[in-house]
Amino acid sequence: MKSEVLKLYENRDDVTLTTYLAADSPELLEGKRRPAVLICPGGAYLNCSDREGEPVALKFMSMGYHAFVLRYSTYLEGKGGFPDISKPAPVKEHCQHPTPMREIGKAMLMIREHAGEWLVDTDRIAVCGFSAGGHNAAMYAAYWHTDVISGYFHEDTEKFRPAAAILGYSLTDYVFMKENTEKSNPMDAAFFAFSNTAFLGSAVPSDELLDEVSPARHVTGYMPPVFLWATAADNLVPVQHTIRMAHALADQGIPFEVHIFEEGPHGLSLADQSAAQAKSQIYPDAAKWADLAGCWLEKRFALPLPEKTSFEELLERGK
Repeated sequence: MKSEVLKLYENRDDVTLTTYLAADSPELLEGKRRPAVLICPGGAYLNCSDREGEPVALKFMSMGYHAFVLRYSTYLEGKGGFPDISKPAPVKEHCQHPTPMREIGKAMLMIREHAGEWLVDTDRIAVCGFSAGGHNAAMYAAYWHTDVISGYFHEDTEKFRPAAAILGYSLTDYVFMKENTEKSNPMDAAFFAFSNTAFLGSAVPSDELLDEVSPARHVTGYMPPVFLWATAADNLVPVQHTIRMAHALADQGIPFEVHIFEEGPHGLSLADQSAAQAKSQIYPDAAKWADLAGCWLEKRFALPLPEKTSFEELLERGK
């Protein structure tokens, strides 16, 4: 495996693309290109979670794909920790919409630039995300074909096309979230107000802006096939977000698969010990999502393997 950390901006260390590249070998693909998964960790647009980065990348690598982890612009600038949400949050323009989804586009261009060296099949790159990272991936999947992405970079639209999207317990409808937050406890309300300031520049964004950043409300025929998963017990990002996205995909005739597990809190990542900070994040049923996603992805991303090995063909010719 080849892993390296690449900066998206020369003067910033917090926005990076980390590569997880499967080594080439005559016993494997022997120079053929592999599909890839570009992963956006969650973190409420305040941080990018380590638990939803490398462990997930290694899981997709085990399925035969190259993987990339994008640490996009967040409010705490990669410093970690948790802010004091009891105080008003100063506005930081560098991490606000549409910057995070544009950084997915920038990562796509970087992967294309190195595709020959890295042996990446650029026609088969999936975007994957969790929570806020799932929202970022969903936003990109909804807007990749528009001027907010391709027009910004002055590049051909097709360079940004995602082949699939995998969204875990993602926020997909900010309008619904506003309505739901108004009924929530004061702590949750304060948390989302802080997150809104981080991502949208205001604790109380306009209805027009909330609609704009609600990907479930902007699904079109340009949306790639989508794999959705969540838990019914999620009390931070309600499962209705996943259901609303599934409904929108069905309305537009976009291929999708959805799995809602009964138990498990928000932020499970792989829901097993490889990505757990405590036993409270291990849920064997929910952990099945990754293998289910692998089966779903293989329909579209099957590796370019011959029917038989050269050794098997040699043995057959000798019979």
